[in-house]
Parts: sequence; structure tokens; C-alpha cells
Amino acid sequence: MIARGIQRITEAPLGRYQSAVVRIGFSVTWLLFLLRELPHRRELYGPHSPWDWGMAKQLIDGNHAFTVLMWSDSTVWFEVVYALAVLSSVLLLLGWHTRFASALFMVGVLSLQNRSIFVGDGGDNVIHIMAIYLLVTRCSQVWSLDARRAARTAKAADAAKGTGAAKAGDGSGAAGTGPSRDRVGPLLWSLLGIALAVITLLGKTSGGWELIFWAMWLVQGVWWVVCRIAPGEPRTFLDVVANLAHNAGLVVIMAEVCLIYSTAGWYKIQGSRWEDGTALYYPLNLHYFSPWPGLSSLLATSGVLVMLLTYGTVIVQVAFPFTLFNRRVKNVLLVAMILEHGGIAVLLGLPFFSMAMIAADAVFLPTGFLLWLGGRAAMVTARTRAGARKRAPGDHPTAEGEQGEQPRTLVG
Repeated sequence: MIARGIQRITEAPLGRYQSAVVRIGFSVTWLLFLLRELPHRRELYGPHSPWDWGMAKQLIDGNHAFTVLMWSDSTVWFEVVYALAVLSSVLLLLGWHTRFASALFMVGVLSLQNRSIFVGDGGDNVIHIMAIYLLVTRCSQVWSLDARRAARTAKAADAAKGTGAAKAGDGSGAAGTGPSRDRVGPLLWSLLGIALAVITLLGKTSGGWELIFWAMWLVQGVWWVVCRIAPGEPRTFLDVVANLAHNAGLVVIMAEVCLIYSTAGWYKIQGSRWEDGTALYYPLNLHYFSPWPGLSSLLATSGVLVMLLTYGTVIVQVAFPFTLFNRRVKNVLLVAMILEHGGIAVLLGLPFFSMAMIAADAVFLPTGFLLWLGGRAAMVTARTRAGARKRAPGDHPTAEGEQGEQPRTLVG
């Protein structure tokens, strides 16, 4: 029993689809937030912020939080950091060299949020934490450009082996024939190493962050060297370590989500307004939290509905961590929490908080549902491409085009 459990957590990364959805969810949430606040970026995090650079510098010197925005108070430097934060969100969303993109994503999130700690609606705290956890997960195994590149590389390797075997009899097989190696990844990490060396010499980091970034860089360097010159047992050992780190990171993410809900639920129980079932009534009557005043007023006038939603929120949040061992009950409460966050986004005008929490909830989604969702998305994509080919001028549909392209999975 114990041996089987050890084998399960070391032989492969668990929750590949769940970690991919978490990656996509948080990158989309942060990207949309940055684009939404693009006109106000300097007031939120930049030189025009009420929490000016001097006050932020004084706070950072005390708590040693990481932010590259404290390296300079230049407007140009702020614009560069903000642009890199947007770029890293796009790269992480697409899963392009995800290890590099996730590191850049974390730097962007920490830099902006630690610059102005009073900006946010609660969802920023979740993104802040998950940006760090994503570093240790293998969240690009599916639904990413990395996965597609790996599939093509494996296919090219199989083709090369087949060609070499066919030509072995006449001695015409070329030695070393195989798939093309990735050159972009080593280039990115080489540039990152140079940047880290410069930052270290200038003494820009503190609080242990310098050691953390160098450790990440060295680990990735060791991985690349082993994969290139020792693809046998050393590579297998590194795969086991990576799988352990991924699975441990996934467990930590799950524990973090349970902690968020359990603490929120138990704190609500201690409040008198939650005890008498009227807590929801008050935010519905606040102008700041009423993007749709008519809808909020209509809901607030129903005492029974307000009471049911108030008590239902507490029950779902307190009960969810205790339902993880019952799949059916867990899935029911998971749907209830996702609907709850959807209601918060619409009724209270907190879309990015809701998106962050839904992205965190996605770690508990059933694999079967995610596979079905991926298959539907692949089918829609295939039909769109087939329709585009049919509508192309001068293009004559083939028999395959007339029947419709078969849906492909999004694994690669």
C-alpha cells in the first residue's frame, strides 16, 4: 500500500489538467486586471500613486518584501516593469517556456502588489500566493505551447528512429538524426543569469530573494545539462524530484484554498450579522458595491432570499474542506462556490476577486469534466478551421473537409 502510494506520487505529475487550468485562470485574471487598469496604472502603482515612492521605500526597508519598482523612481522604469508584467501574463497563459514565464510572472505580480499594498480587493492576495506556488508545479504538461512542442519533438524522434532503422541495412542512416533541440529556452535562461549577476553585483535584492532566484536558475541549469548529456538514470531521478515538487505544490494549493474558505467561514460565524442572516443586506445597499443598483435593490428587498444566501455562504465555506473525501458532495459544493463567486462579480462589482477565487477552485475540478471541456473546445476549433477552409476563395473542399475535421485533444 505504502509502496504503491510512493510510486504514484513519483512516477508522474498528478492533476495535470487541474494545474493547467489554475495556470490559465490566474494568468488571465492578472492580465485582464492589468489591461483594465492600464489608464490608471501610474495612480495605482506608479509615480502618481498617493502611496508615493518614498513611503513605499520606507515600508519595504522594514518588511524586506520583493519589488523591482524600488530600484528606481523613474517613470520609464515603471513602464518597463508594467509592460513586462503584461507580457509575462500572456506567456504564462500560452504556456510558452512556462518555467521562465512563471518566474517572470511572479516577479511582475510581487513587484506591483508590494509597491502599493493598499490596492486590491482580496483577489490580489490570492494571485500573490499562487504566483509563487506555480513556480514548483509542472503546469504546462497539457494545454500549452510547451506541450505541443514536446509532442512534435517526440513525433520527430519516432520518425527519425524509424528512418534510421529502415536505412540501417544499406548503411545510409545518418548518425545523430533526431528532433531539433530547443535553443530558445537556454538563451532565455542565459540572459536571466546575466541579469541576476548584474543585480547581485549592484546589491539590488535583499531578504533572501537573491538566493531564491539563484537557486531557481541553478536548478534549471542542472536540468538542461542532465537532459543534454545524461538522459538516462540522472534524467529519471530529476523527473522523480520534479514530480514530487509538483505534487507537493498541488497539495499546498489545495490546502491554501481550504484554509481561505475555512477561515472565512469561521470568522463569519462569529459575526452577529451573519448569525441573524442579514449580512448580505448591507453590501447590497452600499453604492460602492452596487454596479447594478436595480438588481441589488430587488435582491435586498427579499428578506427570505437574503437570509438563505447569507446562511448558505457560511455553510458552504465551513463545510467545503470536510467534503474533500466525498467526491459527489465536494463537486456539489464546488459548483455552489463558483456560482457564489459569479454572483459576487455581478452583484458587488468584484470581477477580479471572483476570477481569482474561481481559478483557485479549479484545482478541485474533476479530471473527467476537464477532459470533456477540452474535447468540446477542440471540436469547436476544428469546426472553425474547417469552415474557414471552405469559405476560402478558390479553395475546393476535399472529402475530409466535407465531412469535417476530427476533433483533436488539447494535450499537445
